Amino acid sequence: MSQRRSLKDYFILACKGILMGAADAVPGVSGGTIAFITGIYEELIGSIRRFDIDAVKLLFSDGPGAFWDHVNGNFLVTLLSGIAISLLTLSHIVLFMLATYPVMLWSFFFGLILASTWVISRHITHWNMTSTILFLLGAVSAYVVTSIVPTEIEVTSLAVFLSGAVAICAMILPGISGSFILLLLGMYGPVLLAVKNLELSIIGLFMAGCAVGLLSFSRLLNWLFTSYRMFTLALMSGFLLGSLNKVWPWKYTTAYTFDRQGKQIPLVQDNVSPFNYEVLNGQDSFMVASIALLILGMAIVLWMERVQSANR
Repeated sequence: MSQRRSLKDYFILACKGILMGAADAVPGVSGGTIAFITGIYEELIGSIRRFDIDAVKLLFSDGPGAFWDHVNGNFLVTLLSGIAISLLTLSHIVLFMLATYPVMLWSFFFGLILASTWVISRHITHWNMTSTILFLLGAVSAYVVTSIVPTEIEVTSLAVFLSGAVAICAMILPGISGSFILLLLGMYGPVLLAVKNLELSIIGLFMAGCAVGLLSFSRLLNWLFTSYRMFTLALMSGFLLGSLNKVWPWKYTTAYTFDRQGKQIPLVQDNVSPFNYEVLNGQDSFMVASIALLILGMAIVLWMERVQSANR
C-alpha cells in the first residue's frame, strides 16, 4: 500500500494537506474536492480503509513496522500534519477573508470547483445513460442539499456523535462540505465553540463520531472506486456541479439567526446577479476582481491536473 516517496514528495503532500484544511474550514468547500484535484483522493480512501482487523493482526504478529506500512502511515501522518497546520494557521486567514471579503473568496472557490467538475468528468472514458443519470442525480442532490435552510438541534451527546459521523462523510466526499453539513444540522457553532473553549467531552464525542463515520464510509467509497469507477466519478462530478449553488459569490440575505455569542449570522441567502447585489446590499460587487479570482481558481486546478498527468 505504501508508496516510495522522496523528501520533496512528502513536502508536496503536506502542502496538499494544508489546502485541504483551509477548504474544510469554509462551509461550502470540501477537503475531499482538494484531495481529488491534487490526485491523492483514492490513496487517501484506500489508506483509511486499511484500518481493519487485518491491521490489528499485523500489529501483534509482525510488529508496528508492518502495521505502519499496511495503513500507509507515512502518507496519512504527513497529510494530517498539513491539515492540522492549516487549521491552526491558514484557516484563520480564510475565515478572515470570508468575513471581510466574502464575494472575492467565494469567487475563487467557485473557480476551483467549476474547473474541478470538468477535470473529474474528463476521467470518465465512456459516457452512457447510466453515467449521465448519475451525473444529473449528483448535481440535483447537491443543489437540494445546499438549498436547505439550516436548522437548530439540541446539543446532546448523541447529536454531537452523529453530527461528527455525518460531517466527516461529507468532508471526504468531493462536492459536499462537512462544515456546511454541520451548519445545516445546527452544530457548526457549538462544535467551533467547543474547540475554542477546549470542551474535551464534546470534542471527544465529535471525534469518536468522525472516526466511526470515516472508517465506515471509506470502505464504501473504496468499493465504489474499485467496482464502479466510472459511475462513481460521474456521481462525484455531479456533486461538484450542484455544489456551485452554495459557493455562488453574490448573495442576498433574507433571514438571519444568532450564534451562541449573540452574533448575527446569515440564515437564508438567495443567489443574485452582481448588478442586483449592489442594488440590494448597497455594497460593491467587486466584479472585476472577483472574475479575476474565479479565473485564477480555474487556472490553479487546470495546472494541478497538468502536473498530475505529467507525473503519472
